[in-house]
Amino acid sequence: MARMRTVDAAVLILEREGATQAFGLPGAAINPFYSAMKAHGGIKHVLARHVEAASHMAEGFTRAKPGNIGICIGTSGPAGTDMVTGLYAASADSIPILCITGQAPVSKLHKEDFQAVDIASIAKPLAKWAHTVLEPAQVPGAFQKAFWLMREGRPGPVLIDLPIDVQLAEIEFDIDTYEPLPVARPAATRAQAAKVLQMLNAAKRPLIIAGGGIINADADALLVKFAELTGVPVVPTLMGWGTIADDHELNAGMVGLQTSHIYGNESLLASDFVLGIGNRWANRHTGGLDTYTMDRKFVHVDIEPTQIGRVFAPDYGIVSDAGAALEQFIAVAESLDAVGGLTDHGDWAEQVRARRATGQRKTHFENVPLKPQRVYEEMNKAFGRDTRYVTTIGLSQIQASQLLHVYKPRHWINAGQAGPLGWTLPAALGVATACKDEQVVALSGDYDFQFLIEELAVGAQFNIPYIHVLVNNSYLGLIRQAQRAFEMDYYVQLDFENINSPEVNGYGVDHVKVAEGLGCKAIRVFEPQDIGPAFEKAKSLMAEFKVPVVVECILERVTNVSMGAREINEVVEFEELASAFVDAPTATVPLD
Repeated sequence: MARMRTVDAAVLILEREGATQAFGLPGAAINPFYSAMKAHGGIKHVLARHVEAASHMAEGFTRAKPGNIGICIGTSGPAGTDMVTGLYAASADSIPILCITGQAPVSKLHKEDFQAVDIASIAKPLAKWAHTVLEPAQVPGAFQKAFWLMREGRPGPVLIDLPIDVQLAEIEFDIDTYEPLPVARPAATRAQAAKVLQMLNAAKRPLIIAGGGIINADADALLVKFAELTGVPVVPTLMGWGTIADDHELNAGMVGLQTSHIYGNESLLASDFVLGIGNRWANRHTGGLDTYTMDRKFVHVDIEPTQIGRVFAPDYGIVSDAGAALEQFIAVAESLDAVGGLTDHGDWAEQVRARRATGQRKTHFENVPLKPQRVYEEMNKAFGRDTRYVTTIGLSQIQASQLLHVYKPRHWINAGQAGPLGWTLPAALGVATACKDEQVVALSGDYDFQFLIEELAVGAQFNIPYIHVLVNNSYLGLIRQAQRAFEMDYYVQLDFENINSPEVNGYGVDHVKVAEGLGCKAIRVFEPQDIGPAFEKAKSLMAEFKVPVVVECILERVTNVSMGAREINEVVEFEELASAFVDAPTATVPLD
């Protein structure tokens, strides 16, 4: 066996495990690890401007392609604590990222050494495992366990903390005989699948809820095959959007208080049986549970045993990987189909399809300042079926999920549960790093954009091109809309007269100047007829300069977006619905 520093062994393990893209920030306590990366050359690295951003970049990279695991690196002190939001976001959405922190020497851990913090204890509630390695010989095992845990069961992030003396210590290690630990995933049995199909056959108005677990299992093709075989319409969750194409005849639309469609909510309320696969019954999806569950039976399939019954007790639960469950469901359904034993749900599926034509929201507005609906209409026109959208939270995300179209898995990459402001920009850089030859389009409101705006310089420095659509109403729009219940508009306004940029007309920050100052290109749009040409110009600028391109759309200050406060049957519409093609020319169903 070869004798080497522990950090050399760790870097070799990263390469063997297939995790070769890092995002981070070097510092004194992690420099030995960086020296190992430099010596071996197999790990690519992007230098972030903020370590929280590096953690979001790692998550975006992971989520872009099956099998990816992004790495975030920094010191244990302020860098490690900066990673906490990234760990939270990744954990909440079941995304594996590996955070590696450099710590003070073992002998100084309890002596308040400079930038020494017990990061493992801080991170423990937000990671599948957070561990400070105190013995050099345990470093290879710690990394091997980290990858096993990230992949086993419900995926999630891990943090490994390495004291600097542990990093520098030498151990005996043989990478040639190293093997990743085998990952076992629970699988539905034939008997369980038969039970589900029996319940499905007995239903008159069934729906399938397709969650993010289907994307994690890379099982979207199985989902579509099962839906087509049984003729059952599919409701994708926000995290499962793209598991079935928006224009597929069995796509029933999304359900929920916010990120939902009128026709999706109507179909859920009309259903009598719901099969949830790889979903977590998030409160923004269900709203009030009494309304959501009333007069219908539920089956819940999830890879994590404690998810079954966490939100409400289903009529039947199965602990299984989503792909393994769908394989069994298909096998049983094919056996039934061969002998004419599948219930024909064609009339119900036709009812679900018919609702889509009567529940479309209007997008075609000519207003100046712009109405945001028009921006999403133009995005549908400009960006094709292969576009990967990246966004986090706010009115921009909510309305975009109501009006944009997604056709493939991993083409809507959204911080679903945590929803941290600032997530979009660095996550988009991570996605674009993983998808170098694909079109990546980020979407932000002005406040989300400003949180980690400095990361635009990362895209310029490392030539990571993508398009960032910035819908600017100079407001904390979602909070302002929520404050209506309190009859106030308090500390949510971002507008001011910018003495250096009168051309922004009182909207405050000049995002075009900031973006250009950080090495990127930017376009500002005031008129609806200019949105489409701006997107085309952004594509050409991105191709020419290989940097992020910002397209800022100046919106009306106040837009109230369709949503409900408590129940999915009480979603409020603030605009007239589309009644003809001209009202919603990019709808996925004909309206005339």
